[in-house]
Amino acid sequence: MRRIAPDRDQLLAMVAEVFREHGYEGASLALISAATGLGKGSLYHFFPGGKEEMAGAVIAHIDGWFEDNVFAPLHDSADPRTGIEHMLKATDGYFRSGRRVCLIGAFALEESRDLFANQIREYFGRWVAHLADALTRAGHAKSEAAELAEEAVASIQGALTLARAADDGGVFLRALRRVRMRLRLPAGD
Repeated sequence: MRRIAPDRDQLLAMVAEVFREHGYEGASLALISAATGLGKGSLYHFFPGGKEEMAGAVIAHIDGWFEDNVFAPLHDSADPRTGIEHMLKATDGYFRSGRRVCLIGAFALEESRDLFANQIREYFGRWVAHLADALTRAGHAKSEAAELAEEAVASIQGALTLARAADDGGVFLRALRRVRMRLRLPAGD
């Protein structure tokens, strides 16, 4: 029976999990091949630039998800608080309540960071900027909104690391609760 190759989104999700588990440096083509069920030749067919192209495509894929599910609600919601609520819920869902590593954040900490510096910088920069804009529209002074946005994104990222280190998703959930309080949002669920 002939095996059906995964579509590009499925393939990127599988490759992303290998990077999450092993990091950029540790994610060998053999590991990626085993996870995807594709031989090295097929992987090079999809990604002629090899592992670096795969990682860049994974970052772009994650960035696209965040654009649609986190950033767009922040800048498109008529009520900025609704957009911020959506951001927090989507972030909680994406990171599986602190049980999933932020791959873009992980890449930012690795030796290979320079390969993806622009993509990483733009991703985090847009997140902070869109949140700051929503907070300004919600009534915060512009300088306060910028600081709150930076603090919120840093809290989310730090909580992901701490939750992973402690193997306790509650760390992430408590951090989200504190972010809500700092942003003057209702306590939530």
